[in-house]
Amino acid sequence: MLNFRIADNTTLESFAIGEDTVASMPHDVRLNLWQKDLRSVPDSVWERTELETLILADNGLTEVSERLGKLRHLRTLDLGHNQLASLPESLGDLTELSDFLYLHDNRLTTVPSSIGRLQKLRYLNISENSISAFPESICGLSNLIELRATDNQLTTLPDGVARLSRLRELHLRNNKLAALPSAVGKLSELRQLDLRGNPLESLPSAIAALPKLEKLDLRWVNSLPSLEWFQSLEARGCVVYR
Repeated sequence: MLNFRIADNTTLESFAIGEDTVASMPHDVRLNLWQKDLRSVPDSVWERTELETLILADNGLTEVSERLGKLRHLRTLDLGHNQLASLPESLGDLTELSDFLYLHDNRLTTVPSSIGRLQKLRYLNISENSISAFPESICGLSNLIELRATDNQLTTLPDGVARLSRLRELHLRNNKLAALPSAVGKLSELRQLDLRGNPLESLPSAIAALPKLEKLDLRWVNSLPSLEWFQSLEARGCVVYR
């Protein structure tokens, strides 16, 4: 599991920060503006084209400029815990984004289709939004290792999810999924599948054939009958939480 989190409230204080303050900060490849009560991103941030890590979490942001796409060296971007209802298409220009993309706890109903261009991305968190249709563009993220889409409004997963061939963790807790496509059975690297709190009525038996599955979490799922293949998973060491 990827447990990395950059914003660290033990080392930062929350205070309002202005354009001049950002401009005067040392020009390092990491800019941490976590919980600074920004409300909007200072223009000078978009001039920091050398940045590899940009933390803008918990700032009450309602929009992000298309100028985001100028930060072509970014490897990590944290936009979590804001009030974003949309993201710029220029997000897809961040083709070096490889480590982490945090978009959780916003007001998103979708993500830009351009996100599919982030071919190096390994961790994506879109949890705690209002996404009802799983973005097909995410299925193109061939290097994704961990995907967190908990606490949304997802009703289905597309067959294209099978293209996430390197995925090890898929977190779908607290959505509105009644079933999963059999294509999930093609996620041969999957170790953890979290389906807690969904109104599941069926699951494809293809899950039982996932060779590396270590944990299937079905807690708080009252609508799913016990399936025979649960026993075969448990017999080979996979933990099935029910």
